This record gives sequence, structure tokens and C-alpha cells, in this order.
Amino acid sequence: MNERGKFSYALLLAGSLFTAVPCFAAETVDARISRLEQELAELKAMVQARPAVTTTTDTPAPMKKAEPSAPLPVSTGSGVNVQPYGFVRFDGSYDTGQIYPGNIAMWAWPQYGNRNDSECNLTAGATRLGLNLSGPDTENIKLTGNIEFDFLTGISTENNQAPRLRQGYLKAYWPASDFSIIAGQTWDMISSLIPFVDDPALMWSAGNIGSRHPQLRFTKGFSTGEKSRIELAVAASRTIGEKNTLPDPVNKVYNTDPGKDANIPTIQGRVAWSAPLLVDNQPATIALSGHYGQEEWDTDNIGNHVTLDSWSCNVELSMPICKKMTLAGEYFTGSNLDDYYGGIGQGVNPSPSIKWIRSSGGWAALRYTSNPSTSFSIGAGLDNPNDNDLAVGARSRNQTIFANVINKITPNFILGLQLSEWKTEYKGPTEGDALRAQTSLTYKF
Repeated sequence: MNERGKFSYALLLAGSLFTAVPCFAAETVDARISRLEQELAELKAMVQARPAVTTTTDTPAPMKKAEPSAPLPVSTGSGVNVQPYGFVRFDGSYDTGQIYPGNIAMWAWPQYGNRNDSECNLTAGATRLGLNLSGPDTENIKLTGNIEFDFLTGISTENNQAPRLRQGYLKAYWPASDFSIIAGQTWDMISSLIPFVDDPALMWSAGNIGSRHPQLRFTKGFSTGEKSRIELAVAASRTIGEKNTLPDPVNKVYNTDPGKDANIPTIQGRVAWSAPLLVDNQPATIALSGHYGQEEWDTDNIGNHVTLDSWSCNVELSMPICKKMTLAGEYFTGSNLDDYYGGIGQGVNPSPSIKWIRSSGGWAALRYTSNPSTSFSIGAGLDNPNDNDLAVGARSRNQTIFANVINKITPNFILGLQLSEWKTEYKGPTEGDALRAQTSLTYKF
């Protein structure tokens, strides 16, 4: 008897139990019902366990690895979708010499006195919290926004760190004309690439310039072919300068922000061309960018001042070489770049007379993605201020080389390991040199 016959026979037995003359005791009926239900369950299991008939092969198809589902946005009463995101990050490092500021790496201190010593740093300050906002859209306009915080402030104790606003902006986008407006604080347009480093400092003061500023930005895109595109962008951004400190007979000290004193915003611009060159469906990008702003440095307390320019010209390249390898890099030149992490954090030399500090440099890096979970990167960076603009003892050259591996143990649990060398020269006989070994553990959500 085949399985289908057994299944029908079981149903027939179950039906006869309810149509027969009730000549059995109640306990006997219950026992029969239990036994028949058990047999019926076993027959169903046998039918379901039969292999499915295939027309191509008897080998079952391999199971696909489950992909992590994207978090569902939360809708507010106003119709805006809010999607939380972020990560918990732990960073640990060991330096053979002292590196500024420690939790992140920007340059090496001179090796003399008590600075010629190794040190260890542990921090969770790079932990990040963010909200992506979207909608409600109209027929012509798509609305988005972003609010993002971390804890790398440097204004609080190591185990009581204050949050800082990284980004807070709104974006209105007109898809039909490929035009957008951004208002708020977000990344600068100049030198917009991110080096392949596992350090939250992103090689600032070592060849990579650009930060985040409040700005009003306009962007227009143009299609130049089936897979190529040109993007033009311009922005008016906040000018932030070093504190200009002058003696004051009443208050003893007089502070002013020379960027705010200039009364004009900084203008940023960028033109970028993107198209697949060596690898299909992986576009390369070549971009030119720059900025111009002014700072007004007071020379006395009766209104005399010196106006100093802040400017940069930048070239950036991101080039997929093959499906698993990408080459990227940037070059910059300009003056008074401390607010953009150029000039090794030096923008103005106030003595003996106030003048700007010119600087040039850049970085290059190569990343190899061996599989979707693991990538290897190597690279180097250089920031080289003009020695003629520097005071004695100022940082005159800063360079670093690095190698790292990033491994996604799971899609949400990431391990990073990096080794870097830092060499910083000073105008004078001193210099700094340190090896830095660091690791990161990140839990994304």
C-alpha cells in the first residue's frame, strides 16, 4: 500500500469511529482516538518528507546565506520617516613615541625629555549615533536630512565624554532636473575622498584636508553618456579661524574669531566627472575642487587689522583597477589651512608679523577586497608647509605610511587592525618618530 492509500485508510478508520454503534466504554474510545491521531500525524510526516521531483538534477540547490535585513524606518506624525543608525566602537593603540592627540593620530611629538616615551590609549569616543530623515515627498521634490553625533570632543574627561554634532542638515532634491540644495552642517566639498585608514582622524594633518562646516550648498548633475556624469557644486560655508588674542587694558585679554570678523563666508566649489573606465559597473571619479575665504586679524584694540586669505586647490582620483582592487588619492596646495586640517594644523604665523602659512601635500592608498568580509589596504600621506612661513619650533613636515586589515566577523561585528609609522619634522633640530599599532572593534546597528 502506498503512502496515499495509507492516508485514505487512516481517514476511513477515523470516520468509522464516529459512525459506529456506541458499544465501547468512554476510556476505550479515547484511547483509539489518540492512537489514530498519532498514526495520522506519522503518515502526514511521511508524505511531507518525500523528495520533490526535479527535472534537471537530483542534487539540491545550495542554501543562500541570509542577508541582514535593513532596519525599518519609523514614521512620525508629520509623515517624516526616521531611521536610526550608528555603531559602538572601541579603539586601542600602542605608540613607541608620543603621538598627538593620542586617541587618534595626527603627528608625532618631538623626541626629547619626557616625550621620548611609549604610551597606550583606549577609548570609545568614536562611538556614533545618527538619524536619517526622509519624506514626505511631493511629485517634484524629495526631502531628506541627517543628524549625527559622536564623542570625540576633547573637552571632557576620558570616561565622561561629551557628545559633539558631526552633521545636521536638510536636503531638497529635484530628480527631474538632477538639482539639490543642502542647508546645515556637513562635509566640505574640497578633497572629498576618505582614505582607507582604520583611524577616526582620517590622516588629517598628514595629507588629507577637509572637515565639516555649516554651509548652504547647490549641486547640479549632468548626464554625459549612458554611464557617465558630471556634477557641479558650489557652497557658502562658515569661516572659522584661530583665536586672535590681544592685550586689553580693561579685560586683560581680548579674543576674537578672525573668520567671523571677515564678514564674508568661505566659497567652496567642486566639479567631478564619473564613468566606468577599467571595470564595468564600477565608475571611476576625477574631481577638481577648491575654496576661498578670508580672516581678519586685529593688530591692536583701535580697529587696525590684517586680512589673510584662506584658499586651496585640490585634485582627487578614485579608480577601480579590477573588481577587487581600488586606487585612490588626493593632492592639495593652499594657505591658511588649519581649519581644514592642512599645514599640519598650522594656518597663521603671528610673529614677528602676522602672515599665512602655505602648505601642500596629499595621500595615496590601495585597497584589495579579497571577499565581501575582508579587505586589505596600504597607503601613505604627506603634509609639507613652506619653511619660510614658519616660526622656529613649528612643525615643518609630517608623513605617515600605513597598512591595515578590516574583517567583518559578522555583518554587524567588525575587527580592524592597523600598523602605521609617523615622522614629523620641526623647524630646528628636533623631530618626532613613532610606530603605532592599533585595533578597533565595532558593533554596527
